[in-house]
Amino acid sequence: MQPLPFISAREAVQSVRSGDHVHLSSIASVPHILIEALSERAGELKDVHFHHFHTEGDAPYGSAQLREAFWDQGFFVGPNLRPSVQAGVADYIPANLFESQLMYRSGALPCDVAMVQVSEPIDGMVSLGTSVDCSVAALEVARERIAVVNPQVPFAFGDLIPLHRFTALVSDDRPPITKTYAQPSATDLEIGRHCARLIPDGACLQMGIGTLPNAICACLDGHAHLGLHTEMFSDGALELIRRGIIDGSAKTIDRGKVVASFLLGSQEVYDFIRENPLVQMRDIAYTNDPRIISQNPGMVSINSAIEIDLTGQVCADSIGTRIYSGAGGQLDFVRGAKLSPGGKAILAMTSRTTKGLSKIVPILKPGAGVVTPRADVQWVVTEYGAVNLYGKSLQERARLLISIAHPEDRETLSRAAFERFGR
Repeated sequence: MQPLPFISAREAVQSVRSGDHVHLSSIASVPHILIEALSERAGELKDVHFHHFHTEGDAPYGSAQLREAFWDQGFFVGPNLRPSVQAGVADYIPANLFESQLMYRSGALPCDVAMVQVSEPIDGMVSLGTSVDCSVAALEVARERIAVVNPQVPFAFGDLIPLHRFTALVSDDRPPITKTYAQPSATDLEIGRHCARLIPDGACLQMGIGTLPNAICACLDGHAHLGLHTEMFSDGALELIRRGIIDGSAKTIDRGKVVASFLLGSQEVYDFIRENPLVQMRDIAYTNDPRIISQNPGMVSINSAIEIDLTGQVCADSIGTRIYSGAGGQLDFVRGAKLSPGGKAILAMTSRTTKGLSKIVPILKPGAGVVTPRADVQWVVTEYGAVNLYGKSLQERARLLISIAHPEDRETLSRAAFERFGR
């Protein structure tokens, strides 16, 4: 079957109708050329809903000025849409990332139009490059499937899409968005050292992106035969792969492979996955399924938190009632790691916020979202140590968490625990 001829972005978005639900490929690979063209039609459209993981770059689909035309409802809230969500001119769909694809596939969430960026084809197949996320599911169910074919998008192995599946093709050559992270602080590195002591040789890792995950990676230089099965990775993990510390040799499934669903980092990360047989970029239905995650022995998940109360309830998506990010894949991997033979679920965070407030609190702020319930929490790590809450009672948990709080906060927390538990 011959591929469709390229058309302009303006022509391609003519297929979007008022009331449609539009899926965007996310993170570093947002199809901005289509968003710009669709924004030009804002005056003739109403209630076009947008769904995506967090997106980088301009986000007119979440602006107050275009509210009559566009209504953003992401599965995760990034910095570009956080003010809009907090102001009520955009919205958030609470979802564990594993279930985002299931919402599309089950019909619980409509998907009329899928707009994605893809690589140039090889043998009639294209790759979703740096952001597979739940786009495979969107492309299965959407009425219109628009691809931006971009030579800057790396052809990555994993879940590939036949080029002939698309109903419209657009050309663009702007590079995926890159991101650099601050150098880890002394506090970050101390947290990294505590985490590293919990990770045995041969473990299979999941961690996010950012300064703290990079610090943890920097503390794993003495380890061997680590694996990587994660929703996302960045430059810290890339360094471990290049040095042979992550080689995947102890994995039970996808042995020798790095498995991920999306990326955000330097151009080096994106270049690394291009036509690299060691990397599998997969549907979020695969990377984040706890039943699949648990199949690798020694699975270690490392996630973070905004705050945790003295009983172990973890808030990771909001500051009180204000949505800050999203549930993400935290609970997917917490449960997958705990089901893995010899696995560990780690929540790592600084003991205090940048404003000097304790992240270990007597009770969560009113309206705070519990992303990981206390019954699921296992290891909690701060710069002051690591404690295991699994199998511990409420009073035992409180004592353990107070022991890794900032020393200046421990007396206040102890008093709150006494008032709550009477001892």
